[in-house]
Amino acid sequence: MSSAGGLSRRRVAGASSSSASDDAPSPSWTPNGPSSNGTVATHAGSAFEGGSKVACDPRDLDQAQEDSRYGGRMPRLTIMEEVLLLGLKDKHGYLSFWNDSISYALRGCILIELALRRRIALVKDSNQRRTPLADRLVEVIDDKQTGETILDEALKMMKGQETDRMSINGWVDLLSGETWNVMKIGYQLKQVRERLAKGLVDKGVLRTEKRNFLLFDMATHPVADVRTKESIVTRAVALLTATTSAVPPSALDKEGTQCRVTRAVCLVCAAYAASVLDNAFGRLTYEDREAAFQRCDEVLAEFACWPFGSTSATGTGGGRRREGVKIGMGNSAPNGRESVLGLVQEVKREMNGEEDLSFQLIAGVLEVLSKLDSLL
Repeated sequence: MSSAGGLSRRRVAGASSSSASDDAPSPSWTPNGPSSNGTVATHAGSAFEGGSKVACDPRDLDQAQEDSRYGGRMPRLTIMEEVLLLGLKDKHGYLSFWNDSISYALRGCILIELALRRRIALVKDSNQRRTPLADRLVEVIDDKQTGETILDEALKMMKGQETDRMSINGWVDLLSGETWNVMKIGYQLKQVRERLAKGLVDKGVLRTEKRNFLLFDMATHPVADVRTKESIVTRAVALLTATTSAVPPSALDKEGTQCRVTRAVCLVCAAYAASVLDNAFGRLTYEDREAAFQRCDEVLAEFACWPFGSTSATGTGGGRRREGVKIGMGNSAPNGRESVLGLVQEVKREMNGEEDLSFQLIAGVLEVLSKLDSLL
């Protein structure tokens, strides 16, 4: 019978069940079951139970090999992102306009993160041993991309400068744009804070809003995932208020994270140098805040030298700066030297030998950050 559109459909013998065959599978075909002749049908790449092959991404295998090579999986957030989160106002979504230290400190965190990921290290040269730690030369030992845009950009620049290697202090200055050499002004990493914030938006930690500041509109990034920032604050406070030589588990990242003790130390030291650590101490009393700052001074002094913990033998270090404050408060409690030495021992367990050149680079960066007040 002709339809309204002028088309006709003829029914032929044996085609009465054609409409049903469109919805139901043929009896002679089963996903992985026996066919009519008794054989078992299998399908390459099938996800059905009993399939002969399972599809996989080769990059997953490479990632597993890289994690085992570097002693654990990479954390969700980099040290730069965690420092930025500590400095951001939760509801307003911007940094303090009077903070001049965070930009320089973030560049140092880039070098620390690359060293922890075993991409860069100090040049192995016996003649360099007499050179101050911050003036020793840096080399690229693995130019494989990390997946983080800013880290990969910095790594590419350092790889292109292999013929004329520069020191730790030189790289921090160049990445910050603090140089008088107009030929090297292109090495400056621009808009680091904004790019880090947008990366945190992509990771679901921040969100983007527009706020009006009288004469202009500015994009701000309030905190969307409060639990992530709370975990960073909790780790920083737990590390700096510990009273035993054992590192409390609450001060560390998740189990299985690569170099999680070293990352915890670098986080508090970088946040202290960036003048954002006090944002984590909002719930502490005045005495506890001063004790936590004193502890951070001691931690920075012990890890801003090589080998780690060498200032304990000489009795010198940046921790002496707040000693007068504690005496004025009449605080006779122990200064937490045992917990600081416990941190040193735990970090040494994460090193690859006594002369780990990547960890020496981290010590050099922390030395530069410890002198940030005088540099600025």
